[in-house]
Amino acid sequence: MSSLARPTNGRMLGGVCAALARRFGTSTTTMRVIFLVSCLLPGPQFLLYIALWILLPSEDRQRAAW
Repeated sequence: MSSLARPTNGRMLGGVCAALARRFGTSTTTMRVIFLVSCLLPGPQFLLYIALWILLPSEDRQRAAW
């Protein structure tokens, strides 16, 4: 499994779904569909997405730290 960082390629908004898809070994489309379906349920999905967008490092920043 790879580290959890927002990729520079394949982003739609912040790259959160792309990062989660890469981490869990699924396609980005599958992760985006899961997120959209989860939005039909009550809960803090949008707040979680925004928090991950802020907290997850971008691949560019992660490479610079190495």
